[in-house]
Amino acid sequence: MNRNRLATVALTALAPVSWGSTYFVTTQFLPADRPLFTGMMRALPAGLALLALTRRLPRGDWWWKSVVLGALNIGAFFPLLFLSAYRLPGGMAAVIGSVGPLWVAGLAALFLGEKPTLRTLLTAIAAALGVSLVVLKAAGSFDAIGVLAALGSSASMSAGTVFTKRWGRPEGAGPLVLTGWQLTAGGLLIAPVAFFVEGAPPALDGRNLAGYVYLALVNTAVAYWLWFRGIGRMTATSVTFLGPLSPLTAAVVGWAALGQALAPVQLLGMAIAFGATLAGQIGAGRSGTRPPKAVEEIVPFSSTEGNAAELSIDVIGVAVRR
Repeated sequence: MNRNRLATVALTALAPVSWGSTYFVTTQFLPADRPLFTGMMRALPAGLALLALTRRLPRGDWWWKSVVLGALNIGAFFPLLFLSAYRLPGGMAAVIGSVGPLWVAGLAALFLGEKPTLRTLLTAIAAALGVSLVVLKAAGSFDAIGVLAALGSSASMSAGTVFTKRWGRPEGAGPLVLTGWQLTAGGLLIAPVAFFVEGAPPALDGRNLAGYVYLALVNTAVAYWLWFRGIGRMTATSVTFLGPLSPLTAAVVGWAALGQALAPVQLLGMAIAFGATLAGQIGAGRSGTRPPKAVEEIVPFSSTEGNAAELSIDVIGVAVRR
């Protein structure tokens, strides 16, 4: 892996690492039982801030493309992920979500011409196995709606990754602009669902506001900016192999900050998942796959200018009201 690609992978990896802090911030700083309101507060303020910063709105067919990408990466992804976390036992939502690389491999073959190799498929299975060992706890009864929601959230983010890669960016629009469009569209889609399901916004104190500021700026605006930049420089499959870093980070933060014990089987799972993440990048680096010309013209593949599937949401433990 050359130095330029290593820099790109490292910066892109900061996105799922940041998402791994969601559990700690949610449980320690935010009001309980407001996952949809939290999703809206993560996306909409960050999107509006980026719109104000970049001062550029979509034009032509990028109006509907921004809505589609915003729905896939944010608007549908957040609610489905929270719903699966509520209805499924233990870490099952993250285990189901960890099949993201398999979703992306199939969609990338269909829409991008990135044919999956046997190595890619085996690496994806190893990543899912590692995540399951880290987060899967004693299970209760399975819930069909929860399983479908978990599969839907994984498929939604995977499709968003693939179509972000396929459509690239309009001429002169950088990843910061594209991030603002998607976050705004996704936040606007979540807002009516949040008010309908959870009612009026809760009263917020200083601690709550600090948590939401972190989620909106660092955990969402910056993280998704890095994620979308990474999609422009890497294959869709190699990007999604960084997703397991999210639950791994959540486990490490839980151990360091909350005193949560890590059993030997969890440490084994972390080693397997991290090894699969590295293998996914090494394999992609050797494949010589380059992004489509439309994307490459905007951001050269060898550029050093930086860059999930958010899997750590399963350990948030906050409930979606019925």
